Amino acid sequence: MHNNTLEIRLRPLSAALSGLGRSTGAILLGGAVALASSAATQAQPERRGASAVMLEEVVVTARKRAELSQDVPMAISAFGSEQIEALKVRDLTNLSVGLPNVALDDVGTTRGTANFSIRGLGVNSSIPSIDPTVGIFVNGVYLGVNNGIIFDVFDLESVEVLRGPQGILFGRNVTGGAILMNWKRPTEEFDATVRAAVDGGGDGGFNRYLMGAIGGPVTDSLAVRLTGYWNDDEGYFENQFTGEDTGAVEQQMARASILWTPTDSTELIVRYEYSDIDGDGPVAQSHTNGSGVPGTPFNGDRDSFDVNYDETGYGLVESDFLSAEFNMDVGLGDGTITAIYGWRDAQSSSLGDIDAQPVALFHAPANLDSEQNSFELRYNGQFGNANVTTGLYWFDHDMVYHERRNLLGALTAALTGGALPDSVAYQIQDGGGYYNVETLGAFAAVDYDLTDRLTLTAGIRWSSEEKSAEIASLGVNTNVLDIPGTIVNGVPTYANPLYASDTRCNFVEGPACPIDFQDDNTWDTWAPKIGFTYALDDSAQVYGHWSRAFRSGGYNLRNTDPSFPPGPFDEEQVDSYELGYKSTHSWGRLNAAVFYTDIGDMQREVNLPSETSGVLQIIDNTADASIYGLEIDGAFPITDDLVLTAGLGYLDASYDKVIFDLNGDGVVDSADKDLDLPRAPELTYNVGLSYDIQVGNWGYASARLSYAHRDESAYTDNNLGYILEQDIVDAGLDFYSNSGHWVLSLYGRNLLDEVKHGGDTQLPAALGPIPLGGTFSPPAKGQVYGAEVTYNF
Repeated sequence: MHNNTLEIRLRPLSAALSGLGRSTGAILLGGAVALASSAATQAQPERRGASAVMLEEVVVTARKRAELSQDVPMAISAFGSEQIEALKVRDLTNLSVGLPNVALDDVGTTRGTANFSIRGLGVNSSIPSIDPTVGIFVNGVYLGVNNGIIFDVFDLESVEVLRGPQGILFGRNVTGGAILMNWKRPTEEFDATVRAAVDGGGDGGFNRYLMGAIGGPVTDSLAVRLTGYWNDDEGYFENQFTGEDTGAVEQQMARASILWTPTDSTELIVRYEYSDIDGDGPVAQSHTNGSGVPGTPFNGDRDSFDVNYDETGYGLVESDFLSAEFNMDVGLGDGTITAIYGWRDAQSSSLGDIDAQPVALFHAPANLDSEQNSFELRYNGQFGNANVTTGLYWFDHDMVYHERRNLLGALTAALTGGALPDSVAYQIQDGGGYYNVETLGAFAAVDYDLTDRLTLTAGIRWSSEEKSAEIASLGVNTNVLDIPGTIVNGVPTYANPLYASDTRCNFVEGPACPIDFQDDNTWDTWAPKIGFTYALDDSAQVYGHWSRAFRSGGYNLRNTDPSFPPGPFDEEQVDSYELGYKSTHSWGRLNAAVFYTDIGDMQREVNLPSETSGVLQIIDNTADASIYGLEIDGAFPITDDLVLTAGLGYLDASYDKVIFDLNGDGVVDSADKDLDLPRAPELTYNVGLSYDIQVGNWGYASARLSYAHRDESAYTDNNLGYILEQDIVDAGLDFYSNSGHWVLSLYGRNLLDEVKHGGDTQLPAALGPIPLGGTFSPPAKGQVYGAEVTYNF
């Protein structure tokens, strides 16, 4: 059977059974123990330490077929299941600073929203209609929104980070790269694991985890795997306004995978996951902004975790995710036909304190309903010297989004002499709308072995994407509290009955807000790729390619400026030229790449302060730009028990032509062209050591220490907002029993307690008549210490 799903060429690892919350977790845990007892006589696989694990090659599907990562002629950072466990990766942001030219950050505005950037191509947005530059694929299924996808992950087979445009095989919205996440598959052998952990740091409470998985055969042709996960984070930060912990979140996840192999040449794997996340709203810090205006009345130190705000808010995400993959071997080209269907339905709601102050000035509740369906049918086979991959793709996505801005609540209380609490907004803005995306695609790629050493590559993808939008602009749907007759029978009254407390418009919950913009558009594109691979010998190769990719055009569901239409903005075109080297020797693994990226019609979210709406977010094609870069990474065994890993990334990013007033001075000139591109730090580098130590007759230990650096980078297009330089030190110590059952772990992350903000949104000097200034800058966690215990049945 040709396995087109991702595998790891590693020693089988006892996998994981998880407690998922309280009641569901107990059921799964009990089932694990019962099944484990019946299999107690089975031999346990030997566990290996981090030094051996970090040298392992991962089998990846970057070219939609299974092959070793070192054999693929492109820049890839791949992590197998054992490596993910050794590094204690809880979510993708744990890899944020340790990969060359890669930044995997959470924007922080709404919980779990990806703000990923690879090779200087990224977005700064929590607007659900804004497409990413880095596509996320789970079990081969593309996730159509950035919102609600960065949460703790568990029981993964692998994570692949593909650097550079991936438009031929993965479609649109992968101009920077793609991240492939794959769950563990059911296997023909029984395995089960239970894991518990606790960590904490900062001024807040503890973070507790219970997780596990169990799997194995049911019949000769049927295997199953069950996974559960529960996480209760009491909040890392202390809110000076309440004196309580903030940033709390509780997550529950249950997952089931069923593998059916009715014949030796066919298999069907069906996967389903339910996830429920309930937590506080964004942690909000205000510090002196790029214009030199401090926050009023609270102004924190940018290089601190100090926060002081009056609205804790909330962040809720509930999702169902189903995928089905069918593989069938066929005689034609000794090939495999693969069909993948994906469905994801997610509802989220949030409330954030955007003014980040201990008074009510700018609070923003939002709701998003998102449902997507996709289907891919492809074929891979070998015809003489030609390896052929071809396929068809369909994607349909419906979104309903609503956002409200409750502005100047403190003014309400002042104007009424305290008759109304400052939580009652003086001004209310509502916006959002309905959004639909439908994409059709067809692709083909050929790798032809011209000689024993030289392979030529050619491919092309056609895509047709139709988007339709019905939008209510926030700046149009504005209501002011009717101050002269503010209270009727103890209830505040409003100038417009549409905004009465029980009938305010809401697209998700109804009634809908008045639509002021409606449009649809279609974009057709051809994305080609040509390249070569030349084997220097059995252990080294050089490669080169030119590829083109597109980022979708579209519309702005969070339109704040009535004078600026919410779209359509045009698609972004990226042409990438890359030369690379890959080698695997007895002395280690060494990879290097140099690249040049040309960006046409760069699509940006220009983030500007507003005295009437708090923040304006304008989406437009702003410039043409170019990025030169270098990447080097490797893993080197210093002794049998000591391994060194290292990486370096360099970017030289600049504008070639600017057509938008990026700095807001009223003209488009050389001052705009001289600005730094956002999310493009010049230097990233990392170094790590892993060491295995025998511990008497009990077992052995693995120690690891790593340091990673990322330069300061611009956040906003006008460069007034920026993200601090990062120097991240992580460490860990794992004790493995000789029996293979127990693993006891101690770990620390960000031991230098570095401050990293998800964003640095610039706030106006005054909101209406009230001084504000400062920023909305959600901080990520600082220093974290933890302990973990794992039992493998």
